[in-house]
Amino acid sequence: MSTAGPLDGIRIIEVGHMLAGPYCGLMLADMGAEVIKIETPEGDIARSVSPHFIGPHNAYFASLNRSKKSVVLDLASTEGQEALGRIAETSHAVITNLRPSAIRKLGLTYDAMRQWNERIVCVALTGYGLDGPHADSPAYDYVIQALTGVMALTGDPDAPPTKAGYSAVDNSAGLVAAVGLLAKIVQGQGGQVDVAMYDVMLSQLNYLAGAVLNAGETVARQADSSHPYVVPAQIFLTADGWLTLFITHDKFWKIFCDEVGHSEWTTDVRFCTMAGRRAHRAEVIAAIAQLLRGAPAAEWVRRLVPLGVVAAEVGTLNDALCGDIANARRLVVSLGDGSLPLQAVASPIRFDGFTPRYGLPPLLNEHADEVLGKVAA
Repeated sequence: MSTAGPLDGIRIIEVGHMLAGPYCGLMLADMGAEVIKIETPEGDIARSVSPHFIGPHNAYFASLNRSKKSVVLDLASTEGQEALGRIAETSHAVITNLRPSAIRKLGLTYDAMRQWNERIVCVALTGYGLDGPHADSPAYDYVIQALTGVMALTGDPDAPPTKAGYSAVDNSAGLVAAVGLLAKIVQGQGGQVDVAMYDVMLSQLNYLAGAVLNAGETVARQADSSHPYVVPAQIFLTADGWLTLFITHDKFWKIFCDEVGHSEWTTDVRFCTMAGRRAHRAEVIAAIAQLLRGAPAAEWVRRLVPLGVVAAEVGTLNDALCGDIANARRLVVSLGDGSLPLQAVASPIRFDGFTPRYGLPPLLNEHADEVLGKVAA
């Protein structure tokens, strides 16, 4: 098994905090890149945001910063800028998720960094882009979910607007930033990459945005997390919990109907085609809901899944982390040598012949001598 990842030999500077920028750096570190995290003397706020510590490591910070190196620099000082420049000379890219005004002030744009390295790629991961009238407006995951319509689309129609249950904007933006960064490295040219969280979320609303733009549709929330076009595709209450049922093709609708003892639904014009089910959503859902309440969720999964019908129990994160799929995929990993009981979720990207080295998150300024000594040499 090779110890060299696909990004072995790639050096990345990360000037970020909390989630979006560090998640981008995490993806690259897991693929073998050397990620040097530049921090202020106070450190990334993520070092203290969670109440959970494993030894000296904050669980929130650890989940986003494993295998990185930490160097403290005051980038507002001449000495800090000189040190940054020396690191940049041998680096391939810079990631930052500061505000545009701070990015420019601290010299983290390509126009500023090219003096050290013409081929360096500078990724600015901001709320609304590096330029424009909204560039320096506050941009948090919650705010972007509110402004792009994600909150208005989430939850039941009679409930308040609801955010996604995790940091969907920050994580998505981090992934997109990693793609942009790698595209420029493959191109072999330095330059500026501009990734806005707002843009990323509108892009991810793709087919819903298409319905608005091309058909003037007003996309509304559906009850029970149902799909706007596919019926049935939602959650249903069973005898002991919630079940997700997702039937996209009439072939599987017939299989479902035959299995549950309602073959007559395969000839009823209201039920037998996707178009019919969509037009008679309320009747279809009411009939299925009454049926599914008659047995536990696990029983429906046992009967339907082997037939190719997409169904799953609605579980918790705790269930997922200790479940069969996570175990089979080896998705829960220990960080470092295992001497600390510090765990995290593994990289979602797999490569033949390579297993990531999941190192501990760095202590603040832990690698200053190693990094600054190396570049000075």
